[in-house]
Amino acid sequence: MIQYEIEIVRIAQAIKHIRTEKGLSVQELAYRCNIERSNLSRIEAGRSNMTIKTLCIICNALEIQLVNLLG
Repeated sequence: MIQYEIEIVRIAQAIKHIRTEKGLSVQELAYRCNIERSNLSRIEAGRSNMTIKTLCIICNALEIQLVNLLG
């Protein structure tokens, strides 16, 4: 059974890992996504239930495919 709380945290960790690998600050990624830094911080902490639209915006800003976050 899929537990959405666990999946949100796993995706959040993947976003943070890829962001840091690319040498981006939270502020820089938030700017690229046109979202508030505090919102991105909540996303990376797993405290936000992201929409597919938000995930796609983040993936575009990170220059990755959505599957990289879900796989």
